[in-house]
Amino acid sequence: MTDVLSQEDYTAIAASLTPPSAAFINGSFRKGRGDAMPITNPATGEVITSIHQCTAEDVDDAVMEARKAFDEGSWSRLHPSERKDVLIRLCKLITRNRHELAVMEAIDSGKPIRDCAEIDIPETITTIKWHAEAIDKIYDQTAPVGDDAMAMIVREPIGIVGCVLPWNFPMLMMAWKIGPALAAGNAVIVKPAEQTPLTALRIAELAMEAGLPRGILQILPGDGPTTGEPMGLHPDIDMVSFTGSTETGRRFLRYAADSNLKKVTLECGGKNPAIVLDDAEDLDHIAGHIVNGAFWNMGQNCSATSRLIVHKDIKADLMARIMDHVKEWRHGNPLDPVNRMGVLVDQDHFKKVTSMIDAAKKRGHQPITGGDSPDGAGVAPTIFDNIKTDDPLARDEIFGPVLSVIEVGSAEEAIEIANDTNYGLAGSVFSSNIRSALRLARQMRAGTVTVNNYGEGDITTPFGGYRESGFGGRDNSLAAHDQYTEIKTIWVDLSDPKPETLD
Repeated sequence: MTDVLSQEDYTAIAASLTPPSAAFINGSFRKGRGDAMPITNPATGEVITSIHQCTAEDVDDAVMEARKAFDEGSWSRLHPSERKDVLIRLCKLITRNRHELAVMEAIDSGKPIRDCAEIDIPETITTIKWHAEAIDKIYDQTAPVGDDAMAMIVREPIGIVGCVLPWNFPMLMMAWKIGPALAAGNAVIVKPAEQTPLTALRIAELAMEAGLPRGILQILPGDGPTTGEPMGLHPDIDMVSFTGSTETGRRFLRYAADSNLKKVTLECGGKNPAIVLDDAEDLDHIAGHIVNGAFWNMGQNCSATSRLIVHKDIKADLMARIMDHVKEWRHGNPLDPVNRMGVLVDQDHFKKVTSMIDAAKKRGHQPITGGDSPDGAGVAPTIFDNIKTDDPLARDEIFGPVLSVIEVGSAEEAIEIANDTNYGLAGSVFSSNIRSALRLARQMRAGTVTVNNYGEGDITTPFGGYRESGFGGRDNSLAAHDQYTEIKTIWVDLSDPKPETLD
């Protein structure tokens, strides 16, 4: 599904939208009890809609409805094939409304419409459909305990799952979480990022149309202190799945410790390396992957390639090709499909990214390209060369379109620098020698390592990080189902009763 419309078509859809303007609780839209929260188009500064934040009282209401729906069993005890049918219908409704959802995502987040149409929408559908199809194909187990007993190991839905979403991939990250959580039979409460709640609210509405029971999928817009913290501390939420910054992820671990020891899974930040060895072939191909990894979604990506670790013997040739590829990354109106870069999500994040660039300039670093803002909302693709490993450009997650280049003289030096970070989400190795590439891939301390390409795997492969990049579980693949279920052992004694003996 790669049907991309024209800028005029997308502009017309944007003008005709009636964006959601309330929380989605127990199957209907309901005004939150908190302050009004303007939802702004970061490309124009215009207010798209205004949504009242959900407070602790709203969280209580949603949890009460979720618990009631879960305990009644209208979803949790529904036959697996019937749950599958509902989620497949949801995928069809997303497909039918794909242009509306793509535009909603673009004006809400500043993402380029081509990415929304060609990547986010198709992968959202694929994710939900894949987990739906897995529902009736995941088998429980028995243990080898001998003839006198039977031990069954069964999966049960964990109960009420809170999903806290980031703003960089609002729709896709929602799918990564609700796909396996709903497939397992849970009731799900989603807190979208306060900047980007629109597609989550619309998908919840479509889920009701698809046949999801009331109370099984609810959306609570709001910021961290107003909505996220009450969810993290709620004693009747059984689990929280979070994607976002490492700092906020730590808060959810504290919330769990201070409440009911709810399960927590975290997918957090990254400072991801791409190692290019001196035997790498097709440097133009490699340059394309490096640039895509660094600047896709304006660098607002936990797995973005933010450190290029390149052998000195091929550095000049590779950098020349990278500079050529950067020219292809046109910046402008997110609703124009020719643009590969939109704008940063909001002014607060724009100021954070530009301040980090300005601080690097004050330390004496001058970008070899970029470093400026063409429109006051987006940042041009920016590359800093000859960066030392102790510089903030090599250590801190910028979460913007900034690539730092580090020169090395050997594979051993390259992997040492690659692992010299608090993070461990993703990385890449480029080499014509598959033995060398695989050896470095095994040595790299990261949850996903690609060889001779940039990527994150696909729906079949687990995604998550080492160290400060992750905790408690993985998104995607069948591994994602594990974190949304409890594992129960049922032990049955099959031994013959001892016959009574007479004195």
